[in-house]
Amino acid sequence: MSRLEILSVIDIRFRLIIFTGVLTVIIVVGTLGFMFTEGLSLVDAFYFSIITITTVGYGDIHPSTEPGKFLAMFLIFCGVGTFLGVVANATEMIVNQREKQIRLQKTNVVMGTFFSEIGTRLLNIFTAFDQQFGTIGKTLKMTGNWSQKEFSEAKRRIESYDFSVDIHSSDLESLSRFLEEKGDSMLRHMENPALLEHESFTDLLRAIIHLRDEFLYRTDLRQLPGSDYRHLSGDMKRAYRRLVYQWLDYMNYLKGNYPYLFHLAVRTNPFDPDASPIVT
Repeated sequence: MSRLEILSVIDIRFRLIIFTGVLTVIIVVGTLGFMFTEGLSLVDAFYFSIITITTVGYGDIHPSTEPGKFLAMFLIFCGVGTFLGVVANATEMIVNQREKQIRLQKTNVVMGTFFSEIGTRLLNIFTAFDQQFGTIGKTLKMTGNWSQKEFSEAKRRIESYDFSVDIHSSDLESLSRFLEEKGDSMLRHMENPALLEHESFTDLLRAIIHLRDEFLYRTDLRQLPGSDYRHLSGDMKRAYRRLVYQWLDYMNYLKGNYPYLFHLAVRTNPFDPDASPIVT
């Protein structure tokens, strides 16, 4: 959820709380007022206040005293607008929640395409540069029965993981070629309107595209000064870290919503050396 979306939700909830609080006070004042001015019981006075505020109208009960009539007018002027404010804000919250679910579904469809075409393969390449792969591999080697608790524990563990890469430990040219081949696909993902409010995934794409651009500006990746290799290592580390976080969130989403897709993703887990799409 983006910052603007969070602020919007907070604003709606705040307004709903305010309107609900004011409406409650008005109902209490109306109930006590009708008990005093009209001599009604608690239930009748409460009923009288509700039908006045909701503009249902009077039938079996109506104000018969001047104070009661003034109180009824007060409830109509103040209570009706407040009641409509509660209804409007509650409706807006429900609609926003529904729209959020639809946007989330569209976003995860795009993310699924990304991991099928680029993400999983890129993780395989990045892990070849990770000299501590055994540590993160043990953390993220999941089974089809993983629970929410295990996902939360894995996320907690990778928060302290260094994600350092040894740029000389694998084929840098292959990584560069792969990113160049997938450049158009990544740009299409960036242009997808479903991702406009998904900041973490957009940041991931920016990090990968930036790494691709860094490679494209160098004619020979085999003969660079140490300072430049350290710079490229930092760019790789940034993309690697964000990719792992996004992959874990996506796997968690699949586990809860599409078990059959999750089982395929587990069988092609880039952090499991024994992973195989073949079912045995």
